[in-house]
Amino acid sequence: MMRILVIEDNPSIADAIRQMLEGQKLAANVVGDGEAGLDHLLRQSYDAAIVDVMLPGMDGFAVARSARAEGVQTPILMLTARDGVEDRVKGLDCGADDYLVKPFVEEELVARLRAILRRGDRPVVAAIDVGKLHVDIGARSAAYDGKRIEFGATEFRLLELLARNAGIALSRAQILERIWDYDFDGSSNIVDVYVSQLRRKLKKFGGGSIIETVWGVGYRLTT
Repeated sequence: MMRILVIEDNPSIADAIRQMLEGQKLAANVVGDGEAGLDHLLRQSYDAAIVDVMLPGMDGFAVARSARAEGVQTPILMLTARDGVEDRVKGLDCGADDYLVKPFVEEELVARLRAILRRGDRPVVAAIDVGKLHVDIGARSAAYDGKRIEFGATEFRLLELLARNAGIALSRAQILERIWDYDFDGSSNIVDVYVSQLRRKLKKFGGGSIIETVWGVGYRLTT
């Protein structure tokens, strides 16, 4: 049976999530603050974690950031009442795999949880080289012209996707499906935001033009 860690300080919400998970034949372990939750992530093995943003002591952003810094690869679903794009980007950049806004329905929680669990089963190659760009899949790091570049968790997944499909134009819809496993609202510019962030970081090392905009389609990493 899969084990899910729930880090939520609101007892009623925590209990509701626990019942939802148990109804799906998943084992749920609930803790009520960020520091205890981080300790669980560091010391125990979980298949996924559901982490609230507003937690006493250490917020969910800090939990995700600290867990990733310690090498924890457990998929994280961030749970919060904040629904702004900036907050979603912040959560994803801290290392979360997905972001669910309260209030939510059971079907959506379960669907997103399944999506991040599936993501962990995807096969990877050791490294990808595209021109001067080197993407080390195992180490989750990248370099351009021999110079290491720091990327957030979601930025790296997007760069990896583009590198795996170098020379191929990927639509925004394809990128949304592959990176986040679900469709954002049609008005969302989240893909453009992340591509802009990648370009800005690559530009510092001379690689700002390797991600091309393919008008009417999406984006392509040049070979």
